[in-house]
Amino acid sequence: MALANRLNTSRRFLRGRFRTGVIRSRNSLLPAVQMTVCAVGAYAFAEYVLGHSGPLFAATSSLIALGFSREPRLRRVVEVGLGCTIGIAVGDLLLHWLGSGIWQAAVVLLFSILLARFLDSGSIFTTQLALQSLLVVLLPAPDGGPFTRSLDAVVGGLFALLVTILIPRDPRREPRKDVRNLLHELAEVLRECAESLVKSDSTLAWHALVRGRSCQPLVDGMRQSLRSSGEVATLSPAYRRHRDELDRLERSLEYIDLALRNSRVFARRLTSAINHAALTDEAIDSIAEVLQETAAAIDELSLGLAETHDGARRAHLRTARRNLAEAAMRVHPKMLNVERLEGETVVMLLRPLMVDLLEATGMNPDEARDLLPDL
Repeated sequence: MALANRLNTSRRFLRGRFRTGVIRSRNSLLPAVQMTVCAVGAYAFAEYVLGHSGPLFAATSSLIALGFSREPRLRRVVEVGLGCTIGIAVGDLLLHWLGSGIWQAAVVLLFSILLARFLDSGSIFTTQLALQSLLVVLLPAPDGGPFTRSLDAVVGGLFALLVTILIPRDPRREPRKDVRNLLHELAEVLRECAESLVKSDSTLAWHALVRGRSCQPLVDGMRQSLRSSGEVATLSPAYRRHRDELDRLERSLEYIDLALRNSRVFARRLTSAINHAALTDEAIDSIAEVLQETAAAIDELSLGLAETHDGARRAHLRTARRNLAEAAMRVHPKMLNVERLEGETVVMLLRPLMVDLLEATGMNPDEARDLLPDL
């Protein structure tokens, strides 16, 4: 029986991995075709047009510049070109002073890595600079001199930029997906807080806090995708008209980030309030209801920010703004039947969270604050 269970578990695991791999491969088909065309095209151009022999760095630099990373492509192109050029210069200079050999290669590699980290924090820049310095010391220079490899790297980077301009992906796709995931997590944090109140279980509130903390990588990832998407929208004429939408998403992200931070503070204080029984049954029901309504409004906000059609997006944002405004107008200790000081603190921490969410819908900050009841 134990062996049969292990076999069944293994089969389910393999089926899951297979399905995941198929989906990942299908979603990567267009980028894979772009990378293939770009790498082969850069290699052919460097070999047949420039006359370079075996220009592998033209192909490899184009692959690195395109890649599947969220980092902006222009930055990667610059890092590859500069890293390659500076690395060759450093390697050639140290080779002239130290000669070639194993210990010389170790000295060159150590110096190149430290120099790269001094000049820039980019990992691609560091890798390229160190690799080129090492190759200069260990390998004979190609026909045309050591800087032929640098020119090949520039050719590969330029081909990557050309592919980005001529065959771009919709730059809004990744940010829309990211904001949907981010707002889903924020809504679930508030729902878990509401559940912890209803069940009077501080452990659930602590779980909500942990979930809120785990959202920070999502925020950082969306910032990266917005930078990359903004670059594509700037370079590609086909998507230049979408820069305003990307700017709106970037502004909304700042308020969503603040709302996430405030939700973590709220969940931490809620844990203490539950442990100290600081809320009456009426207050628990009222606050839990506001949290559930706010989570539903966040779901609506998610639909609005991720929507592709302008009319539907504006409709979702209006609905989210209206629902958030109705919830915000109730965030007052007396309206929520709160009596004790610690309970009042919980309600007070909800107020900046509501303002941040209203601003994420596009509302003016003064208007958002005016919706809160006077204290």
